[in-house]
Amino acid sequence: MLPKGDNRLVQILDAALADAAHRSGNWLVCKPGCTPCCVGAFAINRLDAARLQHGLDELTRSDPERAGAIRKRAQNSVDRLKDGFPGNPATGLLDDSEEAEALFEDFANDEPCPALDPATGLCDLYQARPMTCRVFGPPVRSEQGLGVCELCYHGATEEQIATCEMIVDPDGLEATLLKEFEQSSASHGRGAERSHQI
Repeated sequence: MLPKGDNRLVQILDAALADAAHRSGNWLVCKPGCTPCCVGAFAINRLDAARLQHGLDELTRSDPERAGAIRKRAQNSVDRLKDGFPGNPATGLLDDSEEAEALFEDFANDEPCPALDPATGLCDLYQARPMTCRVFGPPVRSEQGLGVCELCYHGATEEQIATCEMIVDPDGLEATLLKEFEQSSASHGRGAERSHQI
């Protein structure tokens, strides 16, 4: 079960994305069917995994065939990747070691997300997508600086890109919710989206 504040977190990020998209104008070229950000494994937290599971449960009720296709793509992905996964392939949890972190950097970079419908190029779990997916595209600040999608902001100066920065979760709501969620469910760790999390 998702914590009560998760809907608020999603609303905050969706509003921040809409604001950044408005300020970006034509520099932000992300659109339905553009899928480079949907290829390659990345770590998600337990709150993201719960949101995905909730979305899949809802899709199972409304469109069991589509939900079944996601499950099949997820299982095929797990079967392809389990031998090289730097963690526990049965749970989808990554090891906490620095070696595992380094291995995961180059892990499954060509693997499409199981939620991506290969026929339409659309995300079948779009409303339940992880936070990383919700912030991809516009300029977002990380430890490495201000990053953008490589397909976007062509011709924009660094200053122009900076004016489009998406302010992600300024009050730290995600960290608070994640801590509460992990305490209430006694589940810790990070999963890999291309694992059993779906």
